[in-house]
Amino acid sequence: MLAEKISCLGVNHQTAPVEIREKMAFSGDCLNPLVQIKEIPGCDECCFLSTCNRVEVLLVAEPEAATIAAVRDFLFAGSGLSAAEAEKYSYLRTGEAAINHVFRVASSLDSMVLGEPQILGQLKDAYRLAMEHKATGPILHRLLSKSFSVAKRIRTETSIGSSAVSISFAAVQLARKILGDLTGKTVLLAGAGEMAELAAEHLLAQGIGKVVVANRTLERAVNLARRFNGEAASLAELVPRLAEADILISSTGSPELILRRDDMAPLMRQRYNRPIFLIDIAVPRDLDPGLNDLDNIYLYDIDDLQQVVEVNKGERRREADRAERIVEEEAIKFLQWLENMELAPTITELRRRADELRRAELSRTLAALPGLTAEQQGAVEKMSGALVNKLLHHPMLFLKSAERPEDRRRNLLLLRKVFGLDNGDNGDAGP
Repeated sequence: MLAEKISCLGVNHQTAPVEIREKMAFSGDCLNPLVQIKEIPGCDECCFLSTCNRVEVLLVAEPEAATIAAVRDFLFAGSGLSAAEAEKYSYLRTGEAAINHVFRVASSLDSMVLGEPQILGQLKDAYRLAMEHKATGPILHRLLSKSFSVAKRIRTETSIGSSAVSISFAAVQLARKILGDLTGKTVLLAGAGEMAELAAEHLLAQGIGKVVVANRTLERAVNLARRFNGEAASLAELVPRLAEADILISSTGSPELILRRDDMAPLMRQRYNRPIFLIDIAVPRDLDPGLNDLDNIYLYDIDDLQQVVEVNKGERRREADRAERIVEEEAIKFLQWLENMELAPTITELRRRADELRRAELSRTLAALPGLTAEQQGAVEKMSGALVNKLLHHPMLFLKSAERPEDRRRNLLLLRKVFGLDNGDNGDAGP
């Protein structure tokens, strides 16, 4: 069945800690993984999604264990993990569960922060890339397009997005909790991507006095700093710039640490041990975990933000429960669409078979009645067509009537068996 060909295999913040996720981070490069997954035997359609909290592959493939194993091996290649560890830290959803998963991801119900809108844009980008490289087909096209409309419906019909928080906002909440009033503080953003931009917006709303943007590409730093009337710096200036900062929010795409314990030890003396708050929201991590060993340095990574997020979960859960019901409803509709796709070839085949039999019998009958006029022959042909339609009417109703997916599949198999559609018998018993 078509639904059984849909699978989702991946790793997220719920199945693996940041130490594991950073080992398999694809650093924003989705094209090469997509191309390589597309070439895995058995893969009919695919889409590859990589964010700071999840790496996952959406597949349409025959439900062969070898295909799934090959995709998992690819995802964990280079991680240093054994096959058993890779299976332990990953999840696999198939059929209806995979459909539900995609809708939940698009609607941010599977995100670390419920209601955060970033994941929808990231999923749309992944879909666009898959389409451009002809990795999607009719099933993923429909499934992903539907996931976007499900997300929109949830935003419209629930309040899950009205007070949405993001990882960046959770970081700001944590800063306020540690440092108190943020008015007049100086924040240094390492990285000029969307996360840094969001963090700056939230911080300015809290009265931050100065924003410094340090980025590997200085032009990008200048552009972002200009938005906030801030200052730009290169990433090489990070350590000296920290002398004046109260908060560092780091979200670069660097595969290596950009700030180590040994960098900060002498700097803290220069700061007269003035407290500094470091938030590392990058995966792989930007900041040396050993920084936490130094006095007056408060370092939190992306997993620590989960504690901030928990505070809001109670209120958000009510809206999430409503959203989950919408996801279930839309998943049922999608399954029905898949089943109709499965019914269509059987209906077409049955009608074709019946018409072949009708025409064969009609030819024999007319050959035995040479005295019929053209009008009489037309009447006989019309009668034969009407008879076939009446005979097929109830089988068609039977095929479409079942409400439960398992009943529709059972009816489909039964009808194909009754009419011999799978045994090569054309049903022509001869004269």
